[in-house]
Amino acid sequence: MTASYVQVLGFEIDTVNSVQFSNHTGYDHWKGQVLNSDELHELYEGLKLNNVNHYDYVLTGYTRDKSFLAMVVDIVQELKQQNSNLVYVCDPVMGDKWSGEGYMYVPKDLLPVYKNMVVPVADIITPNQFEAELLTDRKIHTEKEAIEVMDMLHNMGPETVVITSSDLQAPSGDDYLIALGSHRKTAADGTTVTQRIRMESPKVDAVFVGTGDLFAAMLLAWTHKHPDNLKVACEKTVSAMQHVLQRTITCAKAQAGEGNKPNSAQLELRMVQSKKDIENPEIIIKATVL
Repeated sequence: MTASYVQVLGFEIDTVNSVQFSNHTGYDHWKGQVLNSDELHELYEGLKLNNVNHYDYVLTGYTRDKSFLAMVVDIVQELKQQNSNLVYVCDPVMGDKWSGEGYMYVPKDLLPVYKNMVVPVADIITPNQFEAELLTDRKIHTEKEAIEVMDMLHNMGPETVVITSSDLQAPSGDDYLIALGSHRKTAADGTTVTQRIRMESPKVDAVFVGTGDLFAAMLLAWTHKHPDNLKVACEKTVSAMQHVLQRTITCAKAQAGEGNKPNSAQLELRMVQSKKDIENPEIIIKATVL
């Protein structure tokens, strides 16, 4: 799914499916396979033997296998030896909060692998609030604490940290969701400069699956086009997201009929219908520089 988002924005990609499922896990049932580390290694060896393992970006998202995750780290490190400018974008998909309670929907043994191996080699990470809390062993109750958590994540390795969603109180009110971003750059004289932003998006009353994939893919694309401007990259990312979600909920409600709650099939993200918004999003969400 993630691959098609960046393809639309003009990137040539090689896709490796960490899982091959009949449908996403937001449905009541799903069937399929989980790729393990040996299978990933075999695919990568094929690319290597043909000398086509040359990349500018690596993007990873949902996986359920800790050996697979450890193999990703080995591959990223090898690719970075070939190209020191390679950017690794990691969406550390582990869980989320429902009604204020955090819940992991991947095996718990993935957490130490993310914390100790994956995040240190990542350049950009896109956790939600719960995932950021898991990675740092710190709870977030205020914007100040969120900034401290982002600084802790910077210290673990990544130059760019975006907390994609949170349950923090938004200045605009309860109908808005807060996302926070931080970009730390080391200047030529060795000093560090950090740019921090906050974004407020209108809440949409539905549970969508795939929004994290979309966010990470859009952020990769827009940070590529605006490498030193996190504010613009995030405004384009979050605005594109908002266009997709609003179109999706409008279509889902129409399909469900008045008074009925849309089901998982009806809430599938309207990606094809949103192609123009992904390619050139009208900026409808502005970021505040903190």
